[in-house]
Amino acid sequence: MALNLLKLCVGCDGVEDLEEWIAMRLDQRRRAGEPVEHFHTTRMIPTRASELVDGGSLFWVIKGSVQCRQRLLEVRPFIDGEGISRCHLMLDPIVVRTDWQPRRAFQGWRYLKQNEAPLDLGKGRKGVAEMPVKLRQELTELGLL
Repeated sequence: MALNLLKLCVGCDGVEDLEEWIAMRLDQRRRAGEPVEHFHTTRMIPTRASELVDGGSLFWVIKGSVQCRQRLLEVRPFIDGEGISRCHLMLDPIVVRTDWQPRRAFQGWRYLKQNEAPLDLGKGRKGVAEMPVKLRQELTELGLL
């Protein structure tokens, strides 16, 4: 069974912001002649990396709810210029919207078991995918979705 990560998406107002930021970063790397790959840098290195890259995803908490995920491709530890251990979480640049799942704020990242992860949007509840974002947000906040 795949293992996932859960992380706050600080500075994003919605999934569209995240998608625009990813597109901008990929374009910057392309123009700079760097490998066109998408990653998120984190200070802590997951000890269960092999489980994460075996079908796991990074689920993003945006404005208090899990709203989307990106497939984890690789965990690349490295030492930064100041001698501090860090890692790049190599991610598929495609953002998959999920059912919204309320989450309280936390620091860093958390492991998220597959059976606790929200379903991809539209799997199991077709009508939810067609709802306007604002309505879906309000219904989630009320505990109705």
